[in-house]
Amino acid sequence: MTHPELRLDSQHPSEPTVAERRVPHKPIPVAHPVFWGNEKKYVDECLETSWISSVGRFIPAFEQEFARFCGVEHAVSCDTGTSAVHLALMGFGVQAGDEVIVPSLTFIATANAVRYCGAKPVFVDCDEQSMNITPALIEPAITERTRGIIVVHLFGHPADMDPILLMAKERGLFVIEDAAEAHGAIYRGRPAGGLADAGTFSFFGNKIITTGEGGMVTTRDAAFAQRLRILRGQGMDPNRRYWFPIVGYNYRMTNIQAAIGLAQMEDVDAHLAARHQIASWYRRHLEPLKEWIQLPMVEDWAVHACWMFTVVLRDLIASARDQIMRAMATDGIETRPFFHPLHSLPPYDDGSLRLPITEKLAGAGIMLPTHALLTEDDIRYIASSLASACHAEAAGR
Repeated sequence: MTHPELRLDSQHPSEPTVAERRVPHKPIPVAHPVFWGNEKKYVDECLETSWISSVGRFIPAFEQEFARFCGVEHAVSCDTGTSAVHLALMGFGVQAGDEVIVPSLTFIATANAVRYCGAKPVFVDCDEQSMNITPALIEPAITERTRGIIVVHLFGHPADMDPILLMAKERGLFVIEDAAEAHGAIYRGRPAGGLADAGTFSFFGNKIITTGEGGMVTTRDAAFAQRLRILRGQGMDPNRRYWFPIVGYNYRMTNIQAAIGLAQMEDVDAHLAARHQIASWYRRHLEPLKEWIQLPMVEDWAVHACWMFTVVLRDLIASARDQIMRAMATDGIETRPFFHPLHSLPPYDDGSLRLPITEKLAGAGIMLPTHALLTEDDIRYIASSLASACHAEAAGR
């Protein structure tokens, strides 16, 4: 069997590989928040004015800017992306005995939010190329108890929403976009977060836009947005202070978080452009490794948000995924495995479900460092390290 040439950039054939040079390189984290604009200025304003909790000018300003970004009329901020999914589910009245269809290949928060409502997450497999769910995978999971579908735009690539939305409409189901990883993704000319009945976002520190912790629900429905605002604020009547007609939650975002978020949104085009540049560098420098790895696909109708650049090891070396990650760690490169299939985790595993594509991808996938501080030299170094590790594993088989 032949193997890809280890020298990754054909324009620089004399550059040594990691294996050849073994010289120190600065550690490369898998993610890193980037503050290019008014973040400090706005946080200082919060401190100087004492508006540091869940009231202040930055909260509505951030919500309005994010709604505009997603092409919707309403955005409801909250304290985490998990809270955003939970709020959306409660807004649709999900309760004990209901079922909500969820992809198994995602972060566990998606399923946990369903469980918080007393409902059952019903796990489905994903498409091997896009790694997202499809109507053909969803339909067999629909029962008389199904209330809705949560579609995750995994790693920033939007799912094929139109046929899913049509299926849901025909069956009277709601659809939530879990766009935690998809700030700025575009589906057929329309932004993620504005495609379905509701969209949910995370602003955790590793996301494209961050507030440290934080979340958002986007919607076109004014009444729905108002329900969520009441639910996130302990259920208090907005027209009668300290009167609580329902049981709510303390899911409010702070003014400090919103200040950071607004500053991030002012530079959102630059954040997204940096991600796309990094993805382009990865594709250039990883192209010679395609015998060993599968690069992420992008449908011609999609704009990938490039939250994480991922590779999936091909069958020859797929079982060596963890060894390859350890070798890269030795070179100072932090990587992450794909998420464990949710149907295989202790809170949800009843031993009855097999989802072969999800299980295959979860066992062979690697998230590579993806953040706006990376240089092309960093990407070249990462690619060289990955090549050396893949070559070592393939040579030993």
